[in-house]
Amino acid sequence: MQSFSAKISKIGINPCVLVPAPVLSALFKEAGRDKGHIPVKGTVNGYSFVQTLVKCSSKWRLYINTPMLKGAGIAVNDKVSINIQLDTEERNTPMHPALQAALQKNKKAIDVFDRLPPSRQKEIKRYINHLKTDAAVQKNVQRAIDFLSGKERFIGRNKP
Repeated sequence: MQSFSAKISKIGINPCVLVPAPVLSALFKEAGRDKGHIPVKGTVNGYSFVQTLVKCSSKWRLYINTPMLKGAGIAVNDKVSINIQLDTEERNTPMHPALQAALQKNKKAIDVFDRLPPSRQKEIKRYINHLKTDAAVQKNVQRAIDFLSGKERFIGRNKP
């Protein structure tokens, strides 16, 4: 586990902290790489988080999302104490049973879904998984199938 203190700044609309070079070096060594997203977990002012380190404009950043801000009782411009380590847990997003069933009934849609980048597949699965009512799930599963069939936009995306 690596520890550091940093001031929360805002890049665009996103609160984040810059990760110091020694901490990055240790994380890169443990991950066996220094490119791509690096999955991490830890605490910010004692509040546990699971997050991803992202390199943007040649700087590695730990974005501080809303649950982290609220949970830790912190805000932009606060100085925070961070404990961080590589997260080796698998991060799979399960497919909602209704989406799975609809895809199995539509060969074209499942073929398109399987060719989507993993990040887009995850985006669709997460969107459906976070809906609160069965009616919303059914409506949006159909919209997802229509999107994958090239009939309409879905979750702010043009047809694939």
